[in-house]
Amino acid sequence: MKAVYLVKYGKSNTAFEIREVEIPEISNGQVLIKVEAFGINFADVMARLGLYKGAPPLPALLGYEVVGRIEKCGDNVKNVQVGDRVSAITHFGGYAEYAIAQNEVANQIPESMSAGTAVALATQYTTAYFLSHDMANIQEGDKVLVHAAAGGVGTALVQLALHKKCLVFGTCSSSDKIEYLRSCGVQHPINYTKKDFASEIKSILEKGGLDVIFDPVGGLSVRKGYKLLAAGGRLLTYGVSSMNKTKSIFGKIRVLAQFGIYHPLQFLSNSRGMIGVNMLKMGEENPMKVARAMKAVIKLAEEGIIQPFVGGEYGVAQLAEAHEFLESRKSKGKIVVKW
Repeated sequence: MKAVYLVKYGKSNTAFEIREVEIPEISNGQVLIKVEAFGINFADVMARLGLYKGAPPLPALLGYEVVGRIEKCGDNVKNVQVGDRVSAITHFGGYAEYAIAQNEVANQIPESMSAGTAVALATQYTTAYFLSHDMANIQEGDKVLVHAAAGGVGTALVQLALHKKCLVFGTCSSSDKIEYLRSCGVQHPINYTKKDFASEIKSILEKGGLDVIFDPVGGLSVRKGYKLLAAGGRLLTYGVSSMNKTKSIFGKIRVLAQFGIYHPLQFLSNSRGMIGVNMLKMGEENPMKVARAMKAVIKLAEEGIIQPFVGGEYGVAQLAEAHEFLESRKSKGKIVVKW
């Protein structure tokens, strides 16, 4: 089979190499999927830059989600069967013509569902559901801030929050993304390159604070966001995309320092909380919770309640271009790569 390996950290046009390798062997509880398409996430960009410590060593086969057809099932696989078209979460290995997934996170999808929608549901919408429902427990009327709201997870969080009838603030980096967020229903889109998001939110709210903040940016964004929380508010951080803006070790240390220092007594006295979420870790240690979230978003999509936006479709030969587009922060929604 063909597989796209990360062979060198750095620029996307020199980082990848297509190799011919053996089809992987499945174990108990696993399925082998003939891949139709796979998605890329910002974590892939961080791995390509050598900034994601959870990634396998070089040469590395990246990829967190695929859509395709079940080719083979291991023992004790009950929820899918050979021939089913599925959306699946992969523990790396998705950038290949064949990929392995645990059967819990391989779910049958309609033949009519687009590849872009299917891969968006696998990782980005599953992540958003786990963040918003399992960890934040958003409620009707909550005031919610979504950072990077035009991205894949951001779009998913916006749709889930609006479905819960929350008041949504969303940050983004350009005027066209402002229009995109408005079209999604975001009541208060904010271009953070032109306005300080914290000052803007304080001005809009006049009094009180936010109930929930979803932050994949990290650094100073977290420190400023924590101060915006009302009593009972919680900040969920699930990435450090600001880390890729600097290449020096001193710059990275500065980003880490900008998070701030917190003590449990601060959370207690202010009745505020901060939660970190690593979906790769969740998949390793508690896959059933991830599986439940994935089943939930597939059902919501089939009911038309959520509708993933596909912001770009590429062929495998254009993988470097797809990575560059995602890294540029110009993309919206999900980026999908097809074989």
